[in-house]
Parts: sequence; structure tokens; C-alpha cells
Amino acid sequence: MMADITVTQTRSAIGTKPKHRGTLRALGLGKIGQTNTLPDRPEIRGMIARVPHLIAVGEDVEGPQGSTKANEAGEAVDEAVADVVEEAAAEQADAASEES
Repeated sequence: MMADITVTQTRSAIGTKPKHRGTLRALGLGKIGQTNTLPDRPEIRGMIARVPHLIAVGEDVEGPQGSTKANEAGEAVDEAVADVVEEAAAEQADAASEES
């Protein structure tokens, strides 16, 4: 089985040559932060070689894709929700123990 290559667009295509924009489209990219997983083939490697200044390349990147800032914000929200749920559960337990 061939390995996969993960490409992420890191810079804007505005102001680049039309061929570079076409190469990004062929790689399945169009917006900054967009990620696509492609098979490791010579034609894909050739396209990557033409636009290295616009993309970041990794092999089988694990974990969440997309913006790290968005992922961090999502984790912060998850932690805040967990804290609120714990506080509510503690208040209910206190109220139940006072009634008894």
C-alpha cells in the first residue's frame, strides 16, 4: 500500500501566477488552512514541488486538521462546559444533602 501525503495550504494564492493557482486547485486546495490527503505518486510530488512556498507537506498527519487556533478555541470551550457541568452537579448534590 502506498503512503499518503497530507498537504495544507499555508499562504494565499492572490498575486501568484495562474499556473500556481491551477496547481493548488489540482491538489484540492483553495483556502488558507485547507488540508487534503493525496496518494504518494510522482505526479503529486511534481505538483507539490511547483508550489512549496504556498503549502506545508506532511505524511499521514495524525490529529485534528485545520486551524490550530480554532482547535485550541474548541478545546477551551469543551473545558469550560465540563467545568460548568461539574459545578452544577456539585450544587445539586449540596442541595440534596441539605434537604435530607
